[in-house]
Amino acid sequence: MQLAGRALPVALDAMGGDNAPGEIVAGAVQAVRERGVPVVLVGHPRLLHRELAEHDAVAEIPIVRAEEALAMDEGALASLRRPRSSIAVACHLVRRGDACAVVSAGSTAGVVATGRLRLRAQQGVVRPAIAVGLPTLPQPTVLLDAGATADAKPEMLVQFAHLGVAYAEIALDLRRPRVGLLTIGAEAAKGNKLAKRAHELLAATPGIDFTGNIEGHDLLTRKVDVIVTDGFTGNVALKTVEGTVRYAFEQLREAISESRMARLGGLLQRARMRELAGRLDPEAHGGAVLLGLNGTVVIAHGSSRARSVAAACELAARLSAQGIVTRIGERIASNNKSHRRW
Repeated sequence: MQLAGRALPVALDAMGGDNAPGEIVAGAVQAVRERGVPVVLVGHPRLLHRELAEHDAVAEIPIVRAEEALAMDEGALASLRRPRSSIAVACHLVRRGDACAVVSAGSTAGVVATGRLRLRAQQGVVRPAIAVGLPTLPQPTVLLDAGATADAKPEMLVQFAHLGVAYAEIALDLRRPRVGLLTIGAEAAKGNKLAKRAHELLAATPGIDFTGNIEGHDLLTRKVDVIVTDGFTGNVALKTVEGTVRYAFEQLREAISESRMARLGGLLQRARMRELAGRLDPEAHGGAVLLGLNGTVVIAHGSSRARSVAAACELAARLSAQGIVTRIGERIASNNKSHRRW
């Protein structure tokens, strides 16, 4: 429960992820000690107590029992089959007011389905969306949906734009984020039926600074602040970017080590290379945010290690403290007043 003068903790699904519970607990310890973020671990008490003891942190981080855990290969139906899973209990803590946010590195489909079931969609939100930050300069570019709603309708993309704008305003401190629609051509008439209709709706939507269509090669050019698309396209785009960045960086490292002169050049550029590596390292950014629910939910990468888990906890606590759910609610309510409900 919340104590006077003390922030609510982040409910961390300690059983979700490829490296659970060891790296998850280590990340919780980092979040508490190095980032000042209160955390409550959700999972099997005996396992978690043993992991906390290795960090001498038994007295620092409380544990909430969860009888089950979702496997990484389990999909959306697992949320119904396992009502006492660690992610379900974490969501319940937020719904009950005992935690400010949920963080999980578990199955994305399981987290999305459980979040929708336990926290429910905000009033007026038809479908939630996953927002991720692409590694652009001088600030990240928000891409959504990155996989929560694969079969979207045009009206949903308008809502995704509102979700993305609210997130960019808070997470990136932007006053009027520019919004672009991801499709196959810059012209308004380019794309499938979904993209064409979404373009029409976005262009007519008040409160959205819609700049038009963008293409795949614009994903990392910072042409806009928020990129909107359906969950299927967004997930493919995100994984394409991740794979391309990883490949390019590996090739660069190989090129630097090929000769003595190349290694010397690498040493001279060491600071710049370190900065580049940090910007492209997903471990440093915390994870994706599931927007549109009655609670803050951050989905860390399935292979997350301690540093990434700690960053996810910090991101979740910050978004909750800055009122991301309230900001989205205000935007959706304002949009619904000016448009006919579908």
